[in-house]
Amino acid sequence: MDKITIMKRRRFLNVATSGLCGFATAYMLGSCSQQSQQNLSNNTTNLSSLSIKTKVLRMGYQSAGDLFRNQQVLEKRLEPMGIEVEWAQFVQGPQLMEGMAAGKVDVGSVGDTPPIFAQVAGSALVYVVGTLRNPTTGTSSVIAVPPESPLKKFEDIKGQEVYFQKGSASHYFILRALQSIGLSIKDIKIRSMPTIEARGAFIEGKIPVWMTGDPHYAIAEKMGRIRVLRDSVGLDSPGSYYIADRKFAEENLGLLKIIIEERHNLDKWADKNRDEVAKLMITQQKLDEDVVARVMSRLTLAGRRGLSPALIAEQQRVADLFFQEGVIPKKINIQDALLPPNMYAAITPPEIMV
Repeated sequence: MDKITIMKRRRFLNVATSGLCGFATAYMLGSCSQQSQQNLSNNTTNLSSLSIKTKVLRMGYQSAGDLFRNQQVLEKRLEPMGIEVEWAQFVQGPQLMEGMAAGKVDVGSVGDTPPIFAQVAGSALVYVVGTLRNPTTGTSSVIAVPPESPLKKFEDIKGQEVYFQKGSASHYFILRALQSIGLSIKDIKIRSMPTIEARGAFIEGKIPVWMTGDPHYAIAEKMGRIRVLRDSVGLDSPGSYYIADRKFAEENLGLLKIIIEERHNLDKWADKNRDEVAKLMITQQKLDEDVVARVMSRLTLAGRRGLSPALIAEQQRVADLFFQEGVIPKKINIQDALLPPNMYAAITPPEIMV
């Protein structure tokens, strides 16, 4: 591992685990991003022929599962082009972003928060495509306690130890949830632990407050070992994104276009074939049928959303809130982690640019 990769990895780990440490040199690796965007815009004159330079696409996904991987639609599309797809699993979004910073992942799907923490740490990344929301988005993300907990309502969370993965989407969820009742992140005691690692201890009653999502939520629910204090409905999260390494994105715009198209088509298929999606969860993720039924009852398949000015503004609002609350040590500009607008217009289906 070279010196720059080690520096990136250390910076990301620092910001994701503490959020309050100094980052006097963190900007060093990301300061050329605006210039890089300008060069790309100036050098790209023919958008009808988008380049693909790689022969191996390294996709990152999280332990909760990935329909994209299970259906192998990328493999079917790219094999005739002589491009191989490799998949790497990570426990959650912050670990996936760390893998990208270390040069092990080209493209991956994460929530709204991990790319913000990664950008603060100096990672050279770009947003590729987002997700749509609907009125039920957020029902599968919860703040919960064991059934026997003395905490009866969400307001009782003040002063409690709350377990979640720092730098994950749960970080924004808890910040906004606390804000909604007049509290701040300083009113709780954060204990950082990946969801999959915390599940067993929570089920045994050893964790007072746990932030989780499906399928972990459904597994605990089946066992009668979870009581929900609140979900994330109505807390205005922009949703998840596909993120790419900047150099990879600039050299493989044609491949990003294929990824967005195939993911968009898969979203439409999944929405019309929920029974097939459930079967894939059972066979690929090795989940019990009754657990999958619970997951599917909360699963929203709203589809992708292009990097429109509206979505960019929403993500900037998330980053600004983290800075205002002292969670990240410096203010960042989401524009520094974007391709030029004409690039997005070239790789994104018009119907999802909302």
